[in-house]
Amino acid sequence: MRILLSNDDGISAPGIQILADAIRQFAQVQLVAPDRNCSGSSNALTLEMPVKIQRLNNGDISVRGTPTDCVYLGVNALMAPRPDIVVSGINAGANLGDDVIYSGTVAAAMEGRHLGLPALAVSLDGHRHFDTAAAITCRLLRGLEKEPLRTGRILNVNVPDIPLEEIKGFKVTRCGSRHPASQVIFQQDPRGNDLYWIGPPGDKDDFGADTDFAAIEQGYVSITPLQVDLTAYAAQDVINQWLSQAKVT
Repeated sequence: MRILLSNDDGISAPGIQILADAIRQFAQVQLVAPDRNCSGSSNALTLEMPVKIQRLNNGDISVRGTPTDCVYLGVNALMAPRPDIVVSGINAGANLGDDVIYSGTVAAAMEGRHLGLPALAVSLDGHRHFDTAAAITCRLLRGLEKEPLRTGRILNVNVPDIPLEEIKGFKVTRCGSRHPASQVIFQQDPRGNDLYWIGPPGDKDDFGADTDFAAIEQGYVSITPLQVDLTAYAAQDVINQWLSQAKVT
Protein backbone atom coordinates (compact mmCIF):
# COMPACT_ATOMS: atom_id res chain seq x y z
CA MET A 1 0.00 0.00 0.00
CA ARG A 2 1.30 3.44 -1.01
CA ILE A 3 0.15 6.19 1.36
CA LEU A 4 0.37 9.96 1.04
CA LEU A 5 0.44 11.39 4.55
CA SER A 6 -0.28 15.03 5.37
CA ASN A 7 -1.78 17.18 8.14
CA ASP A 8 -2.54 20.76 9.17
CA ASP A 9 -0.45 20.94 12.38
CA GLY A 10 2.81 21.08 10.42
CA ILE A 11 5.50 18.63 9.42
CA SER A 12 7.20 18.56 12.82
CA ALA A 13 4.01 17.96 14.82
CA PRO A 14 4.14 14.83 16.99
CA GLY A 15 0.90 13.43 15.57
CA ILE A 16 2.13 13.08 11.99
CA GLN A 17 5.57 11.87 12.99
CA ILE A 18 4.23 9.15 15.29
CA LEU A 19 1.72 8.08 12.64
CA ALA A 20 4.38 7.98 9.92
CA ASP A 21 6.58 5.71 12.03
CA ALA A 22 3.66 3.37 12.71
CA ILE A 23 2.47 3.11 9.10
CA ARG A 24 5.98 2.57 7.75
CA GLN A 25 6.02 -0.79 9.54
CA PHE A 26 3.77 -2.22 6.82
CA ALA A 27 3.32 0.33 4.01
CA GLN A 28 5.20 2.83 1.85
CA VAL A 29 4.69 6.38 3.10
CA GLN A 30 5.41 9.72 1.49
CA LEU A 31 5.00 12.52 4.01
CA VAL A 32 4.08 15.87 2.45
CA ALA A 33 3.03 18.43 5.05
CA PRO A 34 2.98 22.20 5.70
CA ASP A 35 6.14 23.75 7.10
CA ARG A 36 4.10 25.41 9.88
CA ASN A 37 0.80 25.09 11.72
CA CYS A 38 -2.13 25.67 9.33
CA SER A 39 -5.02 24.79 11.64
CA GLY A 40 -8.33 26.25 10.51
CA SER A 41 -7.21 26.72 6.92
CA SER A 42 -10.05 24.59 5.53
CA ASN A 43 -9.75 23.93 1.76
CA ALA A 44 -7.59 26.94 0.89
CA LEU A 45 -5.31 26.66 -2.15
CA THR A 46 -2.31 28.91 -2.84
CA LEU A 47 -3.05 30.46 -6.25
CA GLU A 48 -1.32 33.86 -6.29
CA MET A 49 2.27 32.67 -5.83
CA PRO A 50 4.40 29.57 -6.41
CA VAL A 51 4.49 26.95 -3.67
CA LYS A 52 7.98 26.27 -2.33
CA ILE A 53 8.94 22.79 -1.14
CA GLN A 54 11.93 21.42 0.75
CA ARG A 55 13.00 17.78 0.61
CA LEU A 56 14.30 16.75 4.02
CA ASN A 57 17.13 14.29 4.58
CA ASN A 58 14.73 11.52 5.64
CA GLY A 59 12.66 11.86 2.45
CA ASP A 60 9.79 13.86 3.95
CA ILE A 61 8.70 16.95 2.03
CA SER A 62 7.98 20.27 3.72
CA VAL A 63 5.65 22.64 1.85
CA ARG A 64 5.28 26.40 2.25
CA GLY A 65 1.55 26.10 1.70
CA THR A 66 -1.76 24.80 2.97
CA PRO A 67 -2.81 21.20 3.67
CA THR A 68 -4.77 21.21 0.42
CA ASP A 69 -1.67 22.40 -1.44
CA CYS A 70 0.26 19.51 0.10
CA VAL A 71 -2.17 16.84 -1.07
CA TYR A 72 -2.62 18.41 -4.51
CA LEU A 73 1.14 18.52 -5.07
CA GLY A 74 1.70 15.15 -3.43
CA VAL A 75 -0.76 13.33 -5.67
CA ASN A 76 -0.02 15.18 -8.91
CA ALA A 77 3.73 15.82 -8.71
CA LEU A 78 5.62 14.62 -5.66
CA MET A 79 4.64 10.95 -5.34
CA ALA A 80 5.13 8.74 -8.37
CA PRO A 81 3.42 6.47 -8.97
CA ARG A 82 0.38 7.99 -7.34
CA PRO A 83 -0.65 6.89 -3.84
CA ASP A 84 -3.33 4.32 -3.14
CA ILE A 85 -4.81 6.36 -0.30
CA VAL A 86 -4.48 9.77 1.38
CA VAL A 87 -4.26 9.97 5.17
CA SER A 88 -4.41 13.28 7.04
CA GLY A 89 -3.42 13.50 10.71
CA ILE A 90 -3.02 12.79 13.49
CA ASN A 91 -4.48 16.15 14.45
CA ALA A 92 -3.88 17.43 17.99
CA GLY A 93 -7.49 18.03 19.00
CA ALA A 94 -10.75 16.54 17.78
CA ASN A 95 -12.57 17.54 14.60
CA LEU A 96 -16.18 16.98 15.58
CA GLY A 97 -19.48 18.35 14.30
CA ASP A 98 -19.13 21.78 12.70
CA ASP A 99 -15.34 21.61 13.08
CA VAL A 100 -15.13 19.76 9.78
CA ILE A 101 -16.04 22.98 7.93
CA TYR A 102 -12.90 24.76 9.13
CA SER A 103 -10.51 21.87 9.63
CA GLY A 104 -7.36 21.73 7.53
CA THR A 105 -7.04 18.08 8.57
CA VAL A 106 -10.39 17.21 7.01
CA ALA A 107 -9.67 19.45 4.01
CA ALA A 108 -6.51 17.51 3.18
CA ALA A 109 -8.55 14.31 3.10
CA MET A 110 -11.21 16.03 0.99
CA GLU A 111 -8.57 17.01 -1.56
CA GLY A 112 -7.52 13.38 -1.77
CA ARG A 113 -11.15 12.47 -2.42
CA HIS A 114 -11.41 15.23 -5.09
CA LEU A 115 -8.44 13.62 -6.81
CA GLY A 116 -10.13 10.23 -6.90
CA LEU A 117 -8.48 8.50 -3.94
CA PRO A 118 -9.80 6.97 -0.72
CA ALA A 119 -9.09 9.30 2.19
CA LEU A 120 -8.95 9.29 5.98
CA ALA A 121 -8.82 12.28 8.33
CA VAL A 122 -7.64 11.28 11.81
CA SER A 123 -7.84 13.43 14.95
CA LEU A 124 -7.08 12.82 18.61
CA ASP A 125 -9.39 14.35 21.20
CA GLY A 126 -6.43 15.75 23.11
CA HIS A 127 -2.64 15.96 23.02
CA ARG A 128 -1.31 12.87 24.84
CA HIS A 129 -2.10 9.45 23.41
CA PHE A 130 -1.02 9.84 19.80
CA ASP A 131 0.12 6.22 19.94
CA THR A 132 -3.50 5.18 20.45
CA ALA A 133 -4.66 7.11 17.40
CA ALA A 134 -1.74 5.72 15.36
CA ALA A 135 -2.66 2.14 16.30
CA ILE A 136 -6.31 2.75 15.39
CA THR A 137 -5.31 4.27 12.05
CA CYS A 138 -3.11 1.28 11.26
CA ARG A 139 -5.99 -1.08 12.01
CA LEU A 140 -8.24 0.85 9.64
CA LEU A 141 -5.60 0.89 6.90
CA ARG A 142 -5.00 -2.85 7.21
CA GLY A 143 -8.76 -3.34 6.98
CA LEU A 144 -8.95 -1.19 3.87
CA GLU A 145 -6.07 -3.16 2.33
CA LYS A 146 -7.89 -6.43 2.98
CA GLU A 147 -11.37 -5.21 2.06
CA PRO A 148 -11.57 -1.92 0.07
CA LEU A 149 -14.36 0.42 1.15
CA ARG A 150 -16.41 1.53 -1.82
CA THR A 151 -18.48 4.36 -0.37
CA GLY A 152 -16.76 7.17 -2.27
CA ARG A 153 -16.75 9.12 0.99
CA ILE A 154 -14.12 10.63 3.29
CA LEU A 155 -13.82 8.91 6.66
CA ASN A 156 -13.49 11.43 9.48
CA VAL A 157 -11.98 9.47 12.37
CA ASN A 158 -11.84 10.85 15.91
CA VAL A 159 -10.06 8.94 18.68
CA PRO A 160 -10.47 9.44 22.44
CA ASP A 161 -7.32 10.60 24.21
CA ILE A 162 -6.96 7.44 26.31
CA PRO A 163 -4.70 4.36 26.32
CA LEU A 164 -5.42 1.86 23.55
CA GLU A 165 -6.62 -0.84 25.95
CA GLU A 166 -9.34 1.52 27.20
CA ILE A 167 -10.87 2.08 23.76
CA LYS A 168 -14.34 0.47 23.81
CA GLY A 169 -14.64 -0.05 20.06
CA PHE A 170 -15.79 1.75 16.93
CA LYS A 171 -19.02 3.62 16.23
CA VAL A 172 -20.22 4.88 12.86
CA THR A 173 -21.58 8.33 13.60
CA ARG A 174 -23.01 11.51 12.16
CA CYS A 175 -21.72 15.02 12.70
CA GLY A 176 -23.15 16.74 15.72
CA SER A 177 -23.28 20.51 15.91
CA ARG A 178 -22.16 23.41 18.08
CA HIS A 179 -23.76 26.63 19.21
CA PRO A 180 -22.47 29.60 17.19
CA ALA A 181 -19.04 30.84 18.23
CA SER A 182 -19.16 34.45 19.41
CA GLN A 183 -16.12 35.20 21.54
CA VAL A 184 -13.58 37.70 20.24
CA ILE A 185 -10.50 38.48 22.35
CA PHE A 186 -9.35 42.09 22.15
CA GLN A 187 -5.80 43.25 22.85
CA GLN A 188 -3.52 46.13 21.95
CA ASP A 189 0.09 45.88 20.87
CA PRO A 190 2.81 48.06 22.49
CA ARG A 191 2.12 50.81 19.92
CA GLY A 192 -1.57 50.96 20.72
CA ASN A 193 -2.78 49.15 17.62
CA ASP A 194 -5.93 47.08 18.06
CA LEU A 195 -5.57 43.29 17.84
CA TYR A 196 -8.34 40.71 17.70
CA TRP A 197 -8.11 36.97 18.32
CA ILE A 198 -10.74 34.53 17.12
CA GLY A 199 -12.16 32.88 20.24
CA PRO A 200 -12.83 29.19 20.93
CA PRO A 201 -15.55 27.19 19.16
CA GLY A 202 -19.09 27.21 20.51
CA ASP A 203 -20.33 24.69 23.05
CA LYS A 204 -21.98 21.47 21.92
CA ASP A 205 -25.57 21.84 20.73
CA ASP A 206 -26.60 18.59 19.01
CA PHE A 207 -24.73 15.80 20.78
CA GLY A 208 -27.29 13.00 20.49
CA ALA A 209 -26.43 9.35 20.97
CA ASP A 210 -25.60 8.79 17.29
CA THR A 211 -23.23 11.77 16.99
CA ASP A 212 -19.46 11.94 16.91
CA PHE A 213 -19.53 13.98 20.15
CA ALA A 214 -21.32 11.19 22.03
CA ALA A 215 -19.07 8.42 20.73
CA ILE A 216 -15.90 10.18 21.87
CA GLU A 217 -17.32 10.95 25.31
CA GLN A 218 -18.22 7.28 25.75
CA GLY A 219 -14.73 6.07 24.85
CA TYR A 220 -15.43 4.90 21.30
CA VAL A 221 -13.60 5.74 18.09
CA SER A 222 -15.97 7.84 15.98
CA ILE A 223 -16.03 7.20 12.22
CA THR A 224 -18.14 9.69 10.29
CA PRO A 225 -18.47 9.34 6.50
CA LEU A 226 -18.35 12.77 4.88
CA GLN A 227 -19.39 13.83 1.41
CA VAL A 228 -18.30 16.83 -0.64
CA ASP A 229 -21.72 17.59 -2.18
CA LEU A 230 -23.19 20.37 -0.01
CA THR A 231 -26.44 20.68 -1.97
CA ALA A 232 -29.49 20.89 0.31
CA TYR A 233 -31.77 18.83 -1.92
CA ALA A 234 -34.72 19.02 0.48
CA ALA A 235 -34.72 22.82 0.15
CA GLN A 236 -34.95 22.94 -3.66
CA ASP A 237 -38.78 22.71 -3.80
CA VAL A 238 -39.09 25.31 -1.02
CA ILE A 239 -36.89 27.74 -2.95
CA ASN A 240 -38.82 27.15 -6.20
CA GLN A 241 -42.08 27.89 -4.37
CA TRP A 242 -40.59 31.03 -2.79
CA LEU A 243 -39.39 32.28 -6.18
CA SER A 244 -42.87 31.97 -7.65
CA GLN A 245 -44.59 33.62 -4.66
CA ALA A 246 -42.05 36.42 -4.34
CA LYS A 247 -42.31 37.05 -8.09
CA VAL A 248 -38.54 37.26 -8.45
CA THR A 249 -37.75 37.68 -12.14
